[in-house]
This record gives sequence, C-alpha cells and structure tokens, in this order.
Amino acid sequence: MNDEVTPAQTHAPHRSSDASPGSASSPGSASPARIAVIGCGSIGGAMAAALDRAGLQVTVTARGAHLAAIQHDGLRMTGAFGDHVAHVQAVPVLDAAPDLAILTTKAQDAAAALADNAAWLRGVTLLVVQNGVEGPTTAHEVVDGASVLSGTSSIGANVPRPGVVDVTTPGPTVVCPGPGSDLTEARRVVALLQSALPARAVENTDGVLWTKLVVNQVNALPAITGLSIQQTIADDRLRRVLVVSMREAVRIAHDSGIRFGGAQGLDDSMLTVLAEAPAVTAEFVPLLLAQRMGDVPNTGSTLQSVVSGRPTEIDHLHGAVVRAAEQIGRHAPVNALLVRLVHEVENAARSVDGRPAFRTIDQVWAEVEDLL
Repeated sequence: MNDEVTPAQTHAPHRSSDASPGSASSPGSASPARIAVIGCGSIGGAMAAALDRAGLQVTVTARGAHLAAIQHDGLRMTGAFGDHVAHVQAVPVLDAAPDLAILTTKAQDAAAALADNAAWLRGVTLLVVQNGVEGPTTAHEVVDGASVLSGTSSIGANVPRPGVVDVTTPGPTVVCPGPGSDLTEARRVVALLQSALPARAVENTDGVLWTKLVVNQVNALPAITGLSIQQTIADDRLRRVLVVSMREAVRIAHDSGIRFGGAQGLDDSMLTVLAEAPAVTAEFVPLLLAQRMGDVPNTGSTLQSVVSGRPTEIDHLHGAVVRAAEQIGRHAPVNALLVRLVHEVENAARSVDGRPAFRTIDQVWAEVEDLL
C-alpha cells in the first residue's frame, strides 16, 4: 500500500482529559488541540495561520522583527488560503508541551531549534515538515522520546515583511511514519490537520521524501539567476539544465533502492519516465510542475534565502543528491555544480543597491553546457 487518505473532518478534534501529552488529536474535550509550530517562516506561518483559523490553539516560535510583529499585531495570512489574522502565541522558544509539534525550520537550523525546545518535546508527537531527506533522523537523534513523523508540504508561500505570510500555492501536506511512529499515528495527525489544510497520510516515507527532493530541484536555478521558478522552466536552456539535474536525482535514488512515493502529482512511474525517456520528452515533468504553480511568481525557498541574506538549504537539497551518489560510488556532477553556483551567489559581494550577484542565463549555460 502506498497512499492512505484520511477523510477530512469538518471540525478540529479535541484533547480528552485522560489523553497522553503526545496525543495530537483526542476527541471528547472542550479544549482545542494545542499545536506548536517551531519555525514560523513561510510554510510554518501558513500552517500556523490556517490552524488558528480552524479553531486550534497555536503557539509559534520566531525570531527578531518577525517575532515582534506577530506578538504586536498577530500573524497575517494572505493569498491562496484566504485572508486571516491569527492571534497566536509567539515566543522565542516553547514554554509548555503541546499536543502536536510541527517543525518547519530550514533544514540547517533543525538540530539547534530542536535542542532549544527539547524539554517540551519529549513524549510529544513531532511532525517534521522540511526540505531534504534527513530531518526525521535528526529529530529522532536530538529529542529523546519524541514520536517523529515525516512530512512534506506543497504549499508555496513567502514572508514579504515581518508578521505577514503570503500563500502563492495552496498545496497539500503529506504525512508519513518516521522514527518511533507508525501509519496509524500519521493518519491521526492528518485528521487533525485536515480541519485546516489539505493533507493525507502515506506509508512510503523514503519514497515521498525523495519525490519531494526531486521536485525541489526547481530551487537552485532561481537562486542562481534571480528568476522565478516559472521563468526558469519557461527558458529552453534552463529547463534543459533542470531536467538533467532531476534525471540525475531519480537515477541515484533508484540505484539506492528507493521507490518513489506519490507527491505533488508525481509518482514512481512518472519519475521513471523522466529518467529513461529522451530528454525532450522528459521536459513534461518540469512543465507540469510550472503549470500547477499557476501564474503567481513562485520564487522558491532558496532564492528567498539568497535575497534576504540568510544561508540557503542547498546542501540539503541538491547536496543531498550528491551525498547519496557518493554513498553508492557514483557521481552527480550537475547537482554538484548547482550547489557550487548557489554558494557562489549567496557568498558574493552584493551590488551597490543590495542586489545579489545573480548569474545571467548565458553564464549559467557556459558553466554547465559541457556536463549535459
């Protein structure tokens, strides 16, 4: 069995008086479930605001101006999920144990965020919704006794200013078993999330994480060029680079024994075609992804980090493909090149007006042409 869909609930589940601290949804109590979102950035902010609108008791962790804005004015959500001001509790670190914790920090920040909040996460169901494939293992190692679930999100969102999250794509959240959890717990958490968000439970954890990793191949080229995902896919040369990097990732996964799970409209059979069909035919995959994003420009999380001057997740995206290749004695040269180019852009001096040192399409093509 690959996909398990739990029917949506019309009301949020409640926590019973005899429920264990780790219970994510416990019908029978008058109190709403207590949800902690650790890392209230774009995805975390969208999830937190939607859960608040559904009547759940939401706490978020944030930092700096974003934290101050949420504390003062609430968390404002706009865009594809509708408009809502969520008056959530906003704190630097948790001060109480939730019924369900959702980790949505950048992958490179996961271990530190978990360590900061570990005292309140022991025995709690912890849903890790991050890019990359290593998040659930990291959570299991850092937090003793947490029941870890693995998640991916197809929500497209950004934080245009402190205290505001704008949702560009209302995609679903996929929840899978992780270390110390099972499919039953994944279904229970999905039932809770579905009071606020589209969500489903899937059994094939590694397959789903790798499908999302292939989808996230769309992140590097926007971060290198400054273009939106849709613009990079629309360009013939950049689309060709993207297809080759995706084919590399799929072949490394298959050679590593991964069978892709269904996520974002892709599955193992479609990704097998991507890897084995002629390159021109394989372009249907990125074109399909762009079509599903719609017309609102989607910059991708890696470009957002470059523009804001924050470290990117590239080592956990394309870099994860490079490491997986090395583990089986293979190479992923296009992915390795894209990792290098993203790091060069994020580390380079900015222009006088503060613009990152983006590469032109011609410059990118000159770097990668010999590898195609």
